[in-house]
Amino acid sequence: MPGIDKLPIEEALEDSPQTRSLLGVFEEDAAAISSYTSQLFHAMQRIYDAQNELSAATHLTSRLLKEYEKQRFPLGGDDEVMSSTLQQFAKVIDELSSCHAVLSTQLADAMMFPITQFKERDLKEILTLKEVFQIASSDHDIAINRYSKLSKKRDNEKVRNEATEDVYTSRKKQHQTMMHYFTALNSLQYKKKIALLEPLLGYMQAQISFFKLGSENLTQQWEDFLTNIGTSVQNVRREMDNDVNVMQQTIQDLEQGSDLLYLPDPDPSKIPINRNLTQKAGYLNTRNKTGLVSSSWERQYFFTQGGNLMSQARGDVAGGLVMDIDNCSVMAVDCEDRRFCFQITSFDGKKVAILQADSRKDCEEWIATINNISKRIYLSENPEEIAARVNQSALEAVTPSPSFQQRHESLRPGVQGRPKTSRTSSQGSDSPALSSLSSLSLDSLVASNTPIQFDIISPVSEETGSQAKTTGQGGRRTNPFGESGDSQSEDGSDSILHQLYIVRFLGSMEVRATDSSDVIYETMRQILAARAIHNIFRMTESHLLVTCDCLKLIDPQTQVTRLRFPLSSVVLCASHQENKRLFGFVLQMGGGGRAEGQLGSICYIFESNNDGEKICDSVGLAKQIAFHSEMGRKASERQRELVKAKEKQQEELSKQKQIEKDLEEQSRLIAASSRPNAAATASDKQFMVLSNSQSEDSDTGEDSRKKGESEA
Repeated sequence: MPGIDKLPIEEALEDSPQTRSLLGVFEEDAAAISSYTSQLFHAMQRIYDAQNELSAATHLTSRLLKEYEKQRFPLGGDDEVMSSTLQQFAKVIDELSSCHAVLSTQLADAMMFPITQFKERDLKEILTLKEVFQIASSDHDIAINRYSKLSKKRDNEKVRNEATEDVYTSRKKQHQTMMHYFTALNSLQYKKKIALLEPLLGYMQAQISFFKLGSENLTQQWEDFLTNIGTSVQNVRREMDNDVNVMQQTIQDLEQGSDLLYLPDPDPSKIPINRNLTQKAGYLNTRNKTGLVSSSWERQYFFTQGGNLMSQARGDVAGGLVMDIDNCSVMAVDCEDRRFCFQITSFDGKKVAILQADSRKDCEEWIATINNISKRIYLSENPEEIAARVNQSALEAVTPSPSFQQRHESLRPGVQGRPKTSRTSSQGSDSPALSSLSSLSLDSLVASNTPIQFDIISPVSEETGSQAKTTGQGGRRTNPFGESGDSQSEDGSDSILHQLYIVRFLGSMEVRATDSSDVIYETMRQILAARAIHNIFRMTESHLLVTCDCLKLIDPQTQVTRLRFPLSSVVLCASHQENKRLFGFVLQMGGGGRAEGQLGSICYIFESNNDGEKICDSVGLAKQIAFHSEMGRKASERQRELVKAKEKQQEELSKQKQIEKDLEEQSRLIAASSRPNAAATASDKQFMVLSNSQSEDSDTGEDSRKKGESEA
């Protein structure tokens, strides 16, 4: 029937705010109908009561007129004319009383019965279904809230199964109740016409029948009019019956096809993920800060409208703007207390929203949809087709390297080649419709033909010796606070700087320029875009240890060093300009596959729980300390060399003095040994006095004693 508004039964399971708003309109309409029907019922009840009173009064009048002749009036006499006249009046009034009795019966059957049935059965059924629906909706909200609060760390399978079963039961009950409630409200649009027309039709037909008993002067026009009204009522009833049958069949079909949708986290193999959406709507939990470190979660209905993300509470008439998602960035995040979370950062980085979906499928679809909207694909003529081409081109453009170790092996000077791979980019489509999305060539910053690395080397592969080639430590456990079980450590366990940070690895890729922070910003943009395009959500969490000698990535579970970056090779470090949790550094190393003498550079991007600027400041402080330490070491070496040279000069002087002293002693010995020979020659030529001879002998003995002392 034209002009009949209906509630969409197909949208009962989604339970969107628009559907709730439309439901509120129908409920207001039902309340207005109930109020109006109640007033009309009281009016018709007065008619019926009045007709009954009129019939009873007419009958009483006829009876009293018949009893007139039996009355004995003190002042009256027998008046045969009066008695006969009154008997005629009594007869006519008695016939009229019979007509009024018939009219009362017809009014009860044709007027009061339909409106009473509508008031007592149909309207009460609406009220009962409304109460049942409110209870089912409240139970579903409680169940979904309990399911949303399932802890990721303290995962209890029994509690999770109970929560899932509770969500399934409450959602199914709410869905079935809502569909029947919608059907009753839709039927009410027909029944209200019947409830208004049938009593009036019965009233008029009863009145016509009443007047026909007293007069045949009613025109044919009234009969034709009432006949047409009766025909219209029958057509409405017939159309209502057909529509009710169709709605019942729709309910059966939806119940059969919606069984999988009752589960909060359906199996993706049975319900595939659509990554080509450019608009989406549904309920999400949003995190709101309630203090410096505390936060709360609120469930709202979110939907995209062009390039805007909107939210709407269940009782609101319209939605409100959350943020502009043109040129925004979106990525999955790990929340300590919730699952299936993702983060949206506006293009200027001033606004960040953390949302939680009900399932992994819903989370991935939201990320893909927002990523497609951020590229302004929704402005094209065929957005879904272009989104499909963008995703397909991006999938073909990515050729990830198996591990960091192979990447490090390929960057060593001893390796003479590297397989050619395609460079990953968020603008990987060759579609003409997307040619305007990015017109700036970034080859001056990022090296061409290089893949994006999303994973990190595992401790198992490190213990096999691969990490030993890079760090020289093998699988040795490292205390993150600088303490070591060995007596000596190449990392300098006596380093005065030991800063530990919790970081998550996002990716790395080879870069060309190392003289500006723009290379780090561009690497961040490409890695985040590639993660969003390919729905890469896993991030390896590590402990970043900053010392005066190196940077270390340490496994938080085993305390095994995953990667070690010499501090002298870190040439650049910067944090994101808007999102301060993102930071990266450029590592310069031997360029495998490049001309000899050139250096290759790799940019590593991380996400930290702390401010990225603090980590960059720690790296800068470590380099300053290392620089001053190196300068002090060189100065100490030069001082030691000067001291050694001075000591060597002193030693040469001592040796020279010793040689001169030895020569002098040798001369004295030679002189002393020549004196006895001279005395013997003199004794051969002349005689000497005995006293003199003895004196010379005593002198010779004294000289011999002195020479012996000098030799000793």
